[in-house]
Amino acid sequence: MKIYAPFAGTVRYAVADGDTVRAGEPVAIVEAMKLEAPVLAPAPGIVRRVIHEDFVTVAGGDELLQIKAAGAEKASHEAVEKGEQR
Repeated sequence: MKIYAPFAGTVRYAVADGDTVRAGEPVAIVEAMKLEAPVLAPAPGIVRRVIHEDFVTVAGGDELLQIKAAGAEKASHEAVEKGEQR
């Protein structure tokens, strides 16, 4: 899942690459003119890629980070385990 900035402003992350997040958990905050908007994880998963550093100016719609679905990683891990057992 790709997560995008809701509007132009300065981004500040609440998570790091590799962190596990739950649905609805804040992953970043975008601030513009003293208006802060939390960016929430739409589903549970693992943060796989933080695109920018903290306090970087972003445009509305810029990609902020990617979250890999928790179930997708588990399924991938289980497939590897099954392959090793054969």
